Amino acid sequence: MAIRYWLAVASRDHVRNAVDLGIAQVNHGQRGGLDAMGEADGLVYYSPKTDYPDGETIREFTAIGRIAAGMPYQAVSLDRRPWRRRVEYERDAESAPIRSMLGMLDFTRDAPQQWGYQLRRGLIEISRHDFELIRQAMQRPSADDRTWPEPRR
Repeated sequence: MAIRYWLAVASRDHVRNAVDLGIAQVNHGQRGGLDAMGEADGLVYYSPKTDYPDGETIREFTAIGRIAAGMPYQAVSLDRRPWRRRVEYERDAESAPIRSMLGMLDFTRDAPQQWGYQLRRGLIEISRHDFELIRQAMQRPSADDRTWPEPRR
C-alpha cells in the first residue's frame, strides 16, 4: 500500500504529551482519522497555540514522525476513552514556524489568505512534497552543515 502523509492539529502542550507517550490522538480522541492511517505513513503536528484552549499563538509545526505497526486502540483515561495510534517520532526535531513556508506548501498555495481554514477539520492529508519540506525545516542543523570560512594563506 502507498505511503500517505498527514497533518494533525493540536496545541503544543497536547503534542508534547503525545510525543512523550509515543502516540497520535486526533480530533479530541475520535477514531475516524486514525483508521485512514497506515503503517509507515508520515505524520506531522501543527500547533496554532501553546496550550489548549487559551494559550499563546505560535503557529508552528511541533512534531513529526511515522505511524508504527498496529491498529488504533482505545485508551483508558479518567473521564473518557480516546482512540490512539502508536507513532515513532523524530525525537531530535525542532519546532518550525509555518509563516516562512506558506508560499511553498501545496496545502497553502491555493488559498494563501485562508490556509488555516482547512485545518479546522483537525486532520488533513498532505502531499509528500509538503511533508518533506516540513521535515527539512524541523531538522536540527549539525556541525557539518555550517559554512566554514576559507583558511587564510
